[in-house]
This record gives sequence, C-alpha cells and structure tokens, in this order.
Amino acid sequence: MSLEISSLLTRSPELRHDRMCISGTGITVHRIAILTNLGHSPEEIVRKYKHLTLAGVHAALAYYHANRAEIDAEVASDETEAAHLEAEFARQPQVA
Repeated sequence: MSLEISSLLTRSPELRHDRMCISGTGITVHRIAILTNLGHSPEEIVRKYKHLTLAGVHAALAYYHANRAEIDAEVASDETEAAHLEAEFARQPQVA
C-alpha cells in the first residue's frame, strides 16, 4: 500500500496558529526546521519524539525546503517576540 506524501502534513486554524504540522501530532514544520538547523538528524528527531515517524519528519523537511523563506520568517518572528518578552519581563519589579 502506498501513502500520499500530502497526507503526512496538515494545518488547522485551531492548532499551532495554523502552521503546518506533521499529521496526527502537534509538531510543526517550524519545530522540525529549528531542530534540523541545530544539527539534529531526522533519525535523532524521531528518537526524541517517539510519536513521530521518519516519513513524517522527511515530509516536514521537504515542506520546509520548498517553503524555506516562509518558515525562516516565522522562526525569526518568534525569536524577536521571545526577545521582546524576555526584555519586558526583565524590566518588571521582582516580587520577593
């Protein structure tokens, strides 16, 4: 039985801000891209997230490489937002 590659990925407005995910999981292409860019292999990712399949990770990577500018922009936006939140938190008075 063959499997359609498109069935391995999905997106929904109710899940992860409508970002593309590996079907049946909450793991986004965005997360797979970050892990891969940190040097993790698909096999290492599957070992870390035992509910993923190697086929799903490779489908996510194919989507990432086909849409690299979009995914990289999402990652950069999230990093900017995280830095903003950290700076805002650091300015708050410390509660003893």
